Amino acid sequence: MKNQTENATSSLPTPTSKTTPPEGLILGIQKPIFWLGIVSFLTDISSEMILSVLSIFLTVVLGASSVILGIMEGAADFAASSLDFIAGYLSDKTGKRKVIAILGYAFSTLAKTILVISSTISAVVAFRVVERLGKSVRGAPRDALISSITYKDKLGYSFGFHKAMDKTGAVLGPFIAYLLLTSLGQNLATFQLIFWIALIPAAIAVIVMFFSIKEKPVTSTNKPRRFFSVYNSLEKDFKRYLKIAGLFSLGYFSFAFLLLKAYDAGFQINDVTLLYAIFNVSFIILSIPLGKLGDKIGRNKIIMLEYFIYFLLCIGFIFVNSQVGIVLLFLLYGAFYAIDEGQTKAYISQITKDEHRGSALGISNFINGLIYLPASLIAGFLWNSVSPAATFGFAATTSLAALIFFIIFQYQNPQKA
Repeated sequence: MKNQTENATSSLPTPTSKTTPPEGLILGIQKPIFWLGIVSFLTDISSEMILSVLSIFLTVVLGASSVILGIMEGAADFAASSLDFIAGYLSDKTGKRKVIAILGYAFSTLAKTILVISSTISAVVAFRVVERLGKSVRGAPRDALISSITYKDKLGYSFGFHKAMDKTGAVLGPFIAYLLLTSLGQNLATFQLIFWIALIPAAIAVIVMFFSIKEKPVTSTNKPRRFFSVYNSLEKDFKRYLKIAGLFSLGYFSFAFLLLKAYDAGFQINDVTLLYAIFNVSFIILSIPLGKLGDKIGRNKIIMLEYFIYFLLCIGFIFVNSQVGIVLLFLLYGAFYAIDEGQTKAYISQITKDEHRGSALGISNFINGLIYLPASLIAGFLWNSVSPAATFGFAATTSLAALIFFIIFQYQNPQKA
């Protein structure tokens, strides 16, 4: 197993000596990682500024039905992970991860021009789907790019920093939209102004991505040859982990269920929105420390921590009904989500070779995206037909099973962090 570990980690940049730190660091990480964080920060300001008001704009201002809203969101959810595998494969095949990631960002930026040009129901639906396709194109190549230019002893920190910047933009965007609607009024002109303003950080993000980041070429001769044979070429550790992660994903439930639980516990509607803010703040604060923790203790332990936290959350949401307890659970959910969004990618990067990494990240995103659909159906069925406790109980069971399988089959064969 030692040889496999050495092979899988040799493709990452060699850690710099502690006595001679690398030049060009910003906040303790390489400049390209910092700028990728800025790119995600700007992109999420833009996207979340729009998404925070889009459902109201579609249904209240344009008069669309809830059925159209549901169809749009379902199509958007599918689009968000539909091209991950293909984009990841192409980034491995061509070695042009930066180029493909830029195309994804540019695709999402161009989608936002639809809202600037036209204010119709069909235009809004088209924007939502096309913008999510751009996200699907950029995700795996960008994450593979992060891992290929990061020193391996800072891999968790780099992904944690990136997700913290991403989430900070996601918090700031809706706040800007709120200020505009509050000061200018909730009318068509204000919504159109929001769409125009949102286009600016999105365009700047593409420019920053193009000029500030240099790509580390994938030089291996062992690049994937045929699309449908990619999975067979991936490392055994990754295949094992993918199955365990799939089981864990089966217990996924939408964040909306947590908000419903809070409402049932006595929170008012405006208080529920504050809980969402608490979750986001927890995510931002904990994302970098958890990444650094993974660098220190090993990413396999961080994945185990993720599954255990989710198990505790589910048990908590079954038995906790006090408002203080609910607030604490939302803070804990921020910790779980920080690991799930950032450190799982760092773990996949650690157990795959550089020439396969985009494909592995893409496959993981695609498979989990597919599993989330039946998982959401199961959660909704249990909530309505049995009880809310049944939804959380099922999720607790799957997370505990995933933790046990991980300890038995994966923990004994980890790639060292």
